[in-house]
Amino acid sequence: MFKAVQVNSKHMTRVLAFTAMTGMALVAGVVPVLADGTFNTGYFEGIAIKGYDTVAYFTENRAVKGSEEYSYEWLGTPWYFVSAKHRDLFQSNPVKYAPQYGGYCAGEVVGGSVTVDIDPEAFKIIDGKLYLIYDKTDADDFEAHASDYIPKADANWPEVKAELEQDLFN
Repeated sequence: MFKAVQVNSKHMTRVLAFTAMTGMALVAGVVPVLADGTFNTGYFEGIAIKGYDTVAYFTENRAVKGSEEYSYEWLGTPWYFVSAKHRDLFQSNPVKYAPQYGGYCAGEVVGGSVTVDIDPEAFKIIDGKLYLIYDKTDADDFEAHASDYIPKADANWPEVKAELEQDLFN
């Protein structure tokens, strides 16, 4: 499930810069957001979470396919919802509902890598944050080890995100 990624000085500079910015944000009372502008839109769909309603994970505690009828574009990515109410909830606070690590498999980010092919039904909400995983077995493992995995994934995400932006995983 996990792959090692070599760290070079360019990536370390980015990690250190992110760490410095995070520290300044915390001092200023701002919480850094891990659900940011890099989103997994799958291999062919081009839609966040393969068209599943991200608000439904929180309100119904299950994966529910959204509809293009109730779509909203956020940071250049279309998001589908089951209702106007869910769309409006997301629109009012997208960071609250967006999955961590751009919707990539949280378990892979723990190991410093990504997998595009997540299962929208393999998810966990931990401490009010949505984590998407490759499959349900890995989701259960992620939840069981969340206190170890989440800090590792949080630390790895800036470098993984930078590599995604450079297209190094393809």
